[in-house]
Amino acid sequence: MARKNRAARAPKSRSNTKRANTMWGGRYKLGPAEIMEKINASIGFDRRLYAQDITGSIAHCDMLVAQGILTAKDGSAIKRGLAKVREEIESGRFKFSTKLEDIHMNVEARLAELIGPAAGRLHTARSRNDQVALDVRLWVRDAIDRLEPMLADLQAALIERAEEYAATIMPGFTHLQTAQPITFGHHLLAYVEMFGRDRGRLADCRARLNESPLGAAALAGSPHPIDPRKTAKALGFDRPMANSLDAVSDRDYVVEFIAATSLTAVHLSRLAEEIVIWCSAPFRFIALSDAFTTGSSIMPQKRNPDAAELTRAKTGRILGSFVAICTILKGLPLTYQKDMQEDKEPLFDAADSLELGVAAMAGMIRDLKANPQRMRAVASADYSVATDLADWLVRKVGLPFRQAHHVTGTLVGIAADKGVDLDKLSLAEMQAVEPNIDRSVYGVLTVEASVAARKSLGGTSPANVARATKEARSRFLGRASKSAKGRGR
Repeated sequence: MARKNRAARAPKSRSNTKRANTMWGGRYKLGPAEIMEKINASIGFDRRLYAQDITGSIAHCDMLVAQGILTAKDGSAIKRGLAKVREEIESGRFKFSTKLEDIHMNVEARLAELIGPAAGRLHTARSRNDQVALDVRLWVRDAIDRLEPMLADLQAALIERAEEYAATIMPGFTHLQTAQPITFGHHLLAYVEMFGRDRGRLADCRARLNESPLGAAALAGSPHPIDPRKTAKALGFDRPMANSLDAVSDRDYVVEFIAATSLTAVHLSRLAEEIVIWCSAPFRFIALSDAFTTGSSIMPQKRNPDAAELTRAKTGRILGSFVAICTILKGLPLTYQKDMQEDKEPLFDAADSLELGVAAMAGMIRDLKANPQRMRAVASADYSVATDLADWLVRKVGLPFRQAHHVTGTLVGIAADKGVDLDKLSLAEMQAVEPNIDRSVYGVLTVEASVAARKSLGGTSPANVARATKEARSRFLGRASKSAKGRGR
């Protein structure tokens, strides 16, 4: 008996002193270990889903009332309570709790405090599995809807500068070596095309994700007489998802979104790299103002293009998010696994990083000032019109291009030995290599003539660029308003 009493008086283990977790019900008598509570909680990051969670809950509540599963009285109380919860969160007065794990249970617990037992009826015919699937879909859709006008604005900035610099000559590069003269406007329009494709990928992602998982419950559907089509329509989805297992386990849209952001980030990084190069002292093609540069703590003469460098660096974070989400999902059997909780941080970080990069790039493009004199000087160096000479030999003399290439290379060698440009060679020197060259050849040996001649579709001539800016404005910026009107919300 004494031994029994001593055992009764022995201190309980730490986990035994904890109350059972009320959200898990009667199955669990003991609370989680401290480390389990830490690893299991997601409220530190998924609180960002509060607006989507409350919006989804309101739609679910309306459907339950319409189907006679919930009384109108309880439905009204739930909606009033949810509105109050939203107001508390947005005003900063809501107290989030890690003990309640996630945004769903934090909202539901506060709702119960506000309206009492009726709050528990909201979860009828719903699981946290289809609830989080819904919230994340809504969040990604909202993120795409934020990025769409931002990318359109970046395109608008590029088009504006392309119009301004339609005839400004600069060197075009291959291997970062001077290749042929082009116009600065033409160069900027190349990025307009890239970001246009990026917008298309995001639009495709949005179209594919726009199905509602609500109604799948935990994984198998619900025995209640629910109407998933009603909630889908109320939330702006095209349709409910066709398979309940797929509904709660699908994260393709997260992967696709981060993949699309990754490629957009790569395009931003390429342009950022060019800005860094163009700003450098050896190039001096452009200058950025104080608004998008920083100084040095030790070298007072420095103006560093930090905004471009950081935009370039953000690409690493976004690509890391893509690898992370693919790795999280690659070995998961159907259906929901807690691994999926880890999808949110890379998703949020990729979206945040891209939005920051797009905004910074639009600002830099509008801020930059070109140095046309320096651009032209570099464009006219290193025999950049050599290809024009070869093309002239094909057109005027009738040489096969390979022979014209050889003749031009020989003339470039002669000019290089003399330290002069091609147009400084005498006619006699040229005719010594190819007798059929006549004086009209000098008409193609300037950078102005070179760019003006390239009138083929997609070419760099100033006339082409002027037309292309108008077409780009119609194609890409006219589409922005149309796509916005076409979104069901």
